[in-house]
Amino acid sequence: MSEKRTGIFGGSFNPIHNGHIALAKRIMQLDRLDEVWFMVSPHNPLKNSGSLLPDVERLDMVRLALEGEPGLIASDYEFRLPKPSYTLHTLNAIRHDYPDRKFVLIIGADNWECFDRWYGSKEILADYEIAVYPRLGSHIDAGSLPHNVKLVDTGLFNVSSTEIRTLLSEGKPADNLMPPQVTQYIKTNHLFGTKR
Repeated sequence: MSEKRTGIFGGSFNPIHNGHIALAKRIMQLDRLDEVWFMVSPHNPLKNSGSLLPDVERLDMVRLALEGEPGLIASDYEFRLPKPSYTLHTLNAIRHDYPDRKFVLIIGADNWECFDRWYGSKEILADYEIAVYPRLGSHIDAGSLPHNVKLVDTGLFNVSSTEIRTLLSEGKPADNLMPPQVTQYIKTNHLFGTKR
């Protein structure tokens, strides 16, 4: 039986939006992945959380957003790992727990530009495939990438969680930027400064 190619798409998803979902679907298609796991990052106790919602609320929104999206999976795997969570530790732990899968790390071009400063970057490069998607303002020369790193031509998805949080805190609508079930969750739970 062949290994299931599984993308690991990590992030705070604060909140998840339509761009995240469209991006994952494009990468799944272009990089021939069987699944993409949305790895919700736990709050780093060493960092000021600022506007970061509690782990469980962000996970709830990801689960709601991915209902009815084949192959896109909400994951709380990192919640059970020691903090702070490093990508290398996550990848090694998940590979141990799911030996029937081949994991592919999904990161933005902005993260690739500083990847050499990541904890354990050399080990990640030695052991895992990496799919890099374009980000506005980041320029990656596909010809200069290591053999197991691929620039995936997804196009740009010009929407950000920061933009959504700003709109909501100002009382402006952001409904068109998120799945309706996420918008409803935010309104019901009065998140990001939405009014009661």
